[in-house]
Amino acid sequence: MTEYLDILMFGALMVAILSGFPVSFSIAGVAVAFAYLGWMNGVMDVSLLGALGQRAYGLIGNQVLIAIPVFVLMGAILEKSRIAEVLLDTMGRSFGQLRGGLGISVVLVGALLAASTGIVGATVVAMGLIALPTMLKAGYKPSLAAGIVCTAGTLGQIIPPSTLLIILADVMSNSYQQAQYEQGKFSVEALSVGQFFAAAIIPGLMLVVLYLLYILIRGYLRPQDMPAADLGLEKPTRAEVLGAILPPVLLIFSVLGAILGGIATPTEAASVGAIGALLMAGRKIGINPKMILLGAGALVLLGVLSGVFPVRLQRADASVLHWAIGAAYAVMSLIGAYAVFLALRAGIRGKIVQEALDSTLTMTAMIFATILAAGFFSLVFIGLGGEERVAHLLENLPGGPNGALLFVMIFVFVLGFFLDFVEISVIVLPLVAPSLILMGHDPIWLGILLAINLQTSFLTPPFGFSLFYLRAAAPKEVTTGQIYQGVIPFIGLQAIGVLLVWSLPFLATWLPSVIF
Repeated sequence: MTEYLDILMFGALMVAILSGFPVSFSIAGVAVAFAYLGWMNGVMDVSLLGALGQRAYGLIGNQVLIAIPVFVLMGAILEKSRIAEVLLDTMGRSFGQLRGGLGISVVLVGALLAASTGIVGATVVAMGLIALPTMLKAGYKPSLAAGIVCTAGTLGQIIPPSTLLIILADVMSNSYQQAQYEQGKFSVEALSVGQFFAAAIIPGLMLVVLYLLYILIRGYLRPQDMPAADLGLEKPTRAEVLGAILPPVLLIFSVLGAILGGIATPTEAASVGAIGALLMAGRKIGINPKMILLGAGALVLLGVLSGVFPVRLQRADASVLHWAIGAAYAVMSLIGAYAVFLALRAGIRGKIVQEALDSTLTMTAMIFATILAAGFFSLVFIGLGGEERVAHLLENLPGGPNGALLFVMIFVFVLGFFLDFVEISVIVLPLVAPSLILMGHDPIWLGILLAINLQTSFLTPPFGFSLFYLRAAAPKEVTTGQIYQGVIPFIGLQAIGVLLVWSLPFLATWLPSVIF
């Protein structure tokens, strides 16, 4: 029995998590229990646990994961500023007259919110409260309307900037380095968050296109499922459309452009995004829009000009021109700082900042506690021989590298029915990814395949988080069974997305190879 302790440990973890006990404590508790069992039965060297302190220190000082709380804060501020409502109203009036037009608008708004907030729960709840009643009033089939809202909300996991992609970048980079060490290379390469953000852009947009095509085709074949909406609303003017879409698009370009252009690290770009989100929130809660635009313009101009014409006034050979440029930069800084101050003061008075900080703290604590507990779990699992068992299993599967990858993808998909993406990412993937990379799979391509697969875990019953979020926000006439039924076609579209990226690897590898 002792030779199967590693397998029993994984089974015990599943039971503990499904029991409803807090996840991080479940993972750590199972690790403690099996470390003791392994030591008592003489199959584990307990001195391995001496590495726990190093793992905790490494987590706290991890430069990649520091970006998570700042990106979460950016999304939380945008969520509290009710930007989703304006987007949904504008897009709904733009496309509502088409068959499936409201569905199209929900998917497009989901993509915009994904690229600006990246928070699945906030997006699903916002669209469940605003768009779902409108779709039902227009005569949409309830299950289809629920499926569209759930699926559009999950785009925040694959379209950057995304918490999932940041965690995956760290996991895959560590696995890639481990694989290089095992190949005898001691001058190892690392992977960056920017590479994974770049790799996810085309697959993320591809999924959006798949959803839109499905809605258009189904609207043509079964118009009774999604009739054109005649809600008596005027089409928005061009100024309204630009006013709703332009701010989040500019925020997306400033954040992703800074990362992909090599101007800023993900953490620095996330800080830019948080300031941009604060300014957008200020515009929504009554600050003079001209002041917000002036401040945002000054900060953007300062960032661009200081990169093109850097000034170092401490140098002895600084000329009058240098001092003049420095003075202009100082004025831009003051204008930007004043706009940020106004937005921050209004945000504090309106309780937006406090609520955003509270939700950021809660989510960040959950993610980091899970990662820390998973480090403990993996140490014990390795000590019980689990890593060798996993590597041996993958190497001896029929079909070679592709057979091993297919097994892992199916295994991750099944785990997604029961576990959260954070748990799968930090517990399961570090055990299987090094072996898959050693078999010859490109780590970035592999990471994007797994990201799409993990995105699906938000839609798969019984524990898909998007389903829970929508159940809480949906009207009472929409049943849980209808929500489950509605996501089934979109799970099939996710599978098609995985197959497309698998068969056409350049979809994930081309953009990072060009940029980096």
